[in-house]
Amino acid sequence: MTGLSDTMKNLFKNRWSRWINRRIPRSDLQTFSQKNIFILPTGAGVVFGLLLFIMLLTGINYQNSLIYLTTFLLGAVFVGAMHQTHRNLAGLELTLVQPGEGFAGDDIPFHFRLRAGRDDAIAILLSCEESCHAPVHVHSGQAQDVTLPVHSAHRGYLRPDRIRIETRFPFGLLKAWSWVRPVSAGVVFPRPVPAPEAFSTVDDGEESADARSVDGNDHADIRPWREGDLSQRVQWKRFARTGQMVVADWEGEQGSPHWLDFNAYPGADHELRLSYLAFLVNERGKSGARFGLNLPGQVIEPDSGPAHVARCLRVLATWGEERPRDATTEPHGTRKRRSAESPQTTKEGQV
Repeated sequence: MTGLSDTMKNLFKNRWSRWINRRIPRSDLQTFSQKNIFILPTGAGVVFGLLLFIMLLTGINYQNSLIYLTTFLLGAVFVGAMHQTHRNLAGLELTLVQPGEGFAGDDIPFHFRLRAGRDDAIAILLSCEESCHAPVHVHSGQAQDVTLPVHSAHRGYLRPDRIRIETRFPFGLLKAWSWVRPVSAGVVFPRPVPAPEAFSTVDDGEESADARSVDGNDHADIRPWREGDLSQRVQWKRFARTGQMVVADWEGEQGSPHWLDFNAYPGADHELRLSYLAFLVNERGKSGARFGLNLPGQVIEPDSGPAHVARCLRVLATWGEERPRDATTEPHGTRKRRSAESPQTTKEGQV
């Protein structure tokens, strides 16, 4: 019986979702009207209605005019509240201004703009799953910006299936609500994980080759720190004693310190490698060092600055991912299996 009950619930839920999706197509701009506003009594409204019914029966039983007057007066209040609750959303326009960016596991800010119609929009509440924004009041003909945090589960594209907009003003006896189904998706970066020491397989050319010692010698050479060196290689104890920042440079190293390389961590799964690279990108960004990013099928030439850091993080976030499509049922975008050789095939692991 339990299995049959769960099947019926899932069937009803799927049919309800399909009906809502047909009624409210995906769009970054939604104007609310009678076609897409839903209204029902709240729990308090149901209790209020039952009390009115009991009062009506009492008035009929005792033929008491005062009970009749009170019952019809409160009933008129209920009907007036229903019209006012509906008017709070009628004519309201909700626009997704900018989808947010952030790291996996964090709340990603989505920026919306509310623009009221002929009537004031009072006590408007935006929510998505377990996240919500404090109620806002938008005056007639004016606009107000609202930021809604949306929780992210993993890296990639983040597109909420539905953003709920709701009001219970006045009295909280009824609730009017609707949804907006965004088209634009936010971007979730890999969660940074401190990276072990590894050396890039990418060479800078003759200049780096001339500066490299003969292969086969594995003793360390202490040299002054220079831009692009990994922070893990800095001799911090010596720095604490002398104030001089030096680096242990092992002879026989290969590759360039100016490159962050996906292939430098052959023992780690793909998602962990991306988390390592995200950590290193942040580290280089803080120090202002010049660096490039090497991924299978995609290379970003060495550069520096906040714009370069943001570009590298977006590439790490969307590597191997496809933008969400209307046919997908995943609430937080898509995840495609892929291999390291091709960005369109499998990837392993999750963060």
